[in-house]
Amino acid sequence: MQAEALSTSNVPVDHSASSAVIPGLVWAFRVHADGRSEPLDVEQPVDIRGDGLLWLHFNLADIRAEQWLVASPLDLPGPAKALFLSKDNFQQMHTADDTVYGVISDLLRAIDRVTEETGYLRFVMTERLLLSGRHQALCAVDATRRVLESGHRIGSAAELFETIVEYVAETMERVADGVEQKLDALEERVLSDDLVDLRKDLGRLRRTCVRLHRQLSGLRFTFHRLEQQGDDVLKPALRLRAGKLAQRLDALDHTIVEMRERSRLLQEELQLKIEEQSNKSLHLLSVLTALLLPPTLITGIFGMNTKGLPLTDVETGFLWAAALIIGSSAAAYYIMKRLGILR
Repeated sequence: MQAEALSTSNVPVDHSASSAVIPGLVWAFRVHADGRSEPLDVEQPVDIRGDGLLWLHFNLADIRAEQWLVASPLDLPGPAKALFLSKDNFQQMHTADDTVYGVISDLLRAIDRVTEETGYLRFVMTERLLLSGRHQALCAVDATRRVLESGHRIGSAAELFETIVEYVAETMERVADGVEQKLDALEERVLSDDLVDLRKDLGRLRRTCVRLHRQLSGLRFTFHRLEQQGDDVLKPALRLRAGKLAQRLDALDHTIVEMRERSRLLQEELQLKIEEQSNKSLHLLSVLTALLLPPTLITGIFGMNTKGLPLTDVETGFLWAAALIIGSSAAAYYIMKRLGILR
């Protein structure tokens, strides 16, 4: 399996040729007429004029890739090439001259796991070419690469791009499932009054939900707008099932919004429990203060260095003072009990 890695080829690029080593190319596939996908060696020249559908995926962090794309023999509309090479992270999709191009969001991929960070995939799609690029490793395109290597057949450029979008949704669903399981565990802890370090965990989950919702909102809007515009002017190979994709994204976003609200309610319930515990502690402290106040007053009186203090000449004066201290605390306890301060 060909891993996503930066091409290190130092072979000079002949921009005038239709078959040359392409710098900054992460992977390439040629999809034949029967739907079979053939992985191409990125260390070897790639015939961009060959038969079938060609998928070229670039690492746009490689300056050589940008230089090649600027002077490439690919026949692409100027706005499409400009957006592909731009740093714009606004999700969008445009159609022009039998070309579909834009920017969509995806989750970044670590070596062994899906992260919760947002990345962006830029693409330009024609009837015989899908050009995609990213600055950091993304999950959906890597999943699409693996499924093509496993023998999955692709019928058109639109179907290939739809597969990428489907994996964007699937990746977010997996993250959402993990968030839901963590919310279930945190809810059990909240209900069992195990409140240690829960605010930080709930805040992290809520932030994840907010991020996913933000990504999906832009992606949903993009496909809804494409559906409203219609694609009758495009060739069949470029007609995306925008309505179907939008419906799936709508359902996923609805689930994530529910989890976001659930995390917010759990945060509010946790805050109420914490405030309740704080109130109990303050109540206990107030009761102890009230019980100790009369004895403190008595010890203060007997501690004054003045003449005429009672019990100073009585042999059992200390015992009487101790009895007064205990009696004052008992009287304070009785009064608070009658007033309903103590339950």
